[in-house]
Amino acid sequence: MAKKKLGIHPVDHHVGERIKARRNIMGLSQQDLGEALDLTYQQVQKYENGMNRVVASRLFELGRILKVGIPYFFEGLNPNTQKGFAEAGQTSFEGPEENVMSKRETFDLVRAYYQIEDPALRKQIIEMAKAMGKSQA
Repeated sequence: MAKKKLGIHPVDHHVGERIKARRNIMGLSQQDLGEALDLTYQQVQKYENGMNRVVASRLFELGRILKVGIPYFFEGLNPNTQKGFAEAGQTSFEGPEENVMSKRETFDLVRAYYQIEDPALRKQIIEMAKAMGKSQA
């Protein structure tokens, strides 16, 4: 029997994307996160791209450091729609939403937005952005 080539499991990829997103929103480098976990930045990279699986105890530590609960890492993952992902030979999620959410400018925008203390002003910014988006369409 031929050995089946295994790709990155979709759950590992999703968890890695969530780690990266939260790390970026918090303004941490891979080096910073690695030091907090007593790991190298290369290991953090492997977690973020799904090459290495995150064991439960490490996921617990990541949640503590990144100030999120364990469910955060699995939010947005729909096991029914991802069935067969690895078997199909795909190694990454490709779609407009995932690509936008992994861009540096998205993290910079979110970080700057939450530095605005006035909730009314934040709401006005959202409404302005929505209006500007509609005018571009």
